[in-house]
Amino acid sequence: MPTPRITATAAAITLAITACGDSTKRTETTHTRMSEPITLVAYESFPSEGTSVNELLSDFADRTGIEVEILIAGDTGTMLSKAELTAGNPEGDVMWGIDSTFLSRAIQSKIFEPYTADGLDAVPASLTNLVPNGEATPVDLGDVCVNYDVGALEALDLKPPTTLDDLTDPMYRELLVVQNPASSSPGLAFLLATIDEFGTDGWQAYWSNLVDNGVQVVDGWTSAYYGQFSYAGGDRPLVVSYGSSPPFEVLFAETELEVAPTGVIESTCYRQVEFAGVLAGTDQPDAARQLVDFLLTSDFQAALPLDVFVFPANADVELDPVFQEYAVIPETSRELDPSAIDANRETWIDEWTDLVIG
Repeated sequence: MPTPRITATAAAITLAITACGDSTKRTETTHTRMSEPITLVAYESFPSEGTSVNELLSDFADRTGIEVEILIAGDTGTMLSKAELTAGNPEGDVMWGIDSTFLSRAIQSKIFEPYTADGLDAVPASLTNLVPNGEATPVDLGDVCVNYDVGALEALDLKPPTTLDDLTDPMYRELLVVQNPASSSPGLAFLLATIDEFGTDGWQAYWSNLVDNGVQVVDGWTSAYYGQFSYAGGDRPLVVSYGSSPPFEVLFAETELEVAPTGVIESTCYRQVEFAGVLAGTDQPDAARQLVDFLLTSDFQAALPLDVFVFPANADVELDPVFQEYAVIPETSRELDPSAIDANRETWIDEWTDLVIG
């Protein structure tokens, strides 16, 4: 689920995760490296080099001899589309980041080899029930929500909107940027939030009103948040992002902040669960399974909140105090039945495209 995570390039590139530090101090725990590394295919906002997540992958390589390379494959929708085209003959060995809005499509396309990972006993049943046959492994969760730039709205003498309906009010004309649900995971989640609110016969009118009110549509989260959102230098103070975006801005602010500069409209939040899975057709299935197991370990899961800005799937992991203080955790999050998403996703996206893109 991808959140304002540390940004990686959206182009498909390969970054080798190599061990760091004094190799002489690591000799006792270092295994002989496999002749071929395995590839973890991930979305565009997977953490960059130098983060705890990447250091832990280096430690995994030292302990197991399995070196991991990262292949960045775009936003979630784009990544899935590429995986569908190469199903059975994948570009990598493990995929990270297919979320619950795209999960049924991934399963139907048979991009994953079913596998029951070690460590699932620490993952709540509410997450594992989404993949009862081990089709993929839940690794994290979060909420897609409309975020706002506190200072920008104050400068416009506007109070933050509090509901989805508010976003169609003329006072917020040309202030909102969203992502295309055909290519973007948060974009699809936001579309599903509007369907949850207005129903299968009412969401179309709502989106027509958003279009009339000047909503801007971009392909992915990075373009929306870092290209158009006013807090990042754009001119739109309302953006579809994540409930965990505010702590990111606090932690990475140039000057120390006591109050988050961005806020979250809780009534707009839609729950996402992200999955990892062994790609069907991998040449190294045993190594791929070991990596999936590793993604559920307490050490790796504990690094997710402050590196990927998502909540760990492992319920035994304690959250960092900064993340707890500034992340918005809605009392209730919007969710649609997976079977309804499965049956209607493509129809809804086609209808949305006709309405919004034309």
